Amino acid sequence: MRRTYLGEFEEIVLLMVAILDGDAYGVTVSQEIEQHTGRQVTFGTVHNTLIRLEEKGFVTSLLGGSTAERGGRRKRLFKVTALGSRALQDIQQLRNELWQLLPPNTLKLGGS
Repeated sequence: MRRTYLGEFEEIVLLMVAILDGDAYGVTVSQEIEQHTGRQVTFGTVHNTLIRLEEKGFVTSLLGGSTAERGGRRKRLFKVTALGSRALQDIQQLRNELWQLLPPNTLKLGGS
């Protein structure tokens, strides 16, 4: 099976969709990324990333109900697919394996 690689920001967005577990839409994903990473992100960047992840099959979306607070507009809610879940698991496993290969004291802070 051909593996699709994720960029760093795609990984963060996909992980946040998984964390939000059914309540992920552009605004909440943007807010949560900013809150948890301190990284300023625009709604447009997050929205485009969500669409790209959907095109790759890592997330799926559906329209939620309309609300008065949104002027009657409906939210596009995103959910991680089985492929997206597998990708996150693979990424976590790979990162853990690489961290285990790191020689002791390589990232030691301070002097020598």
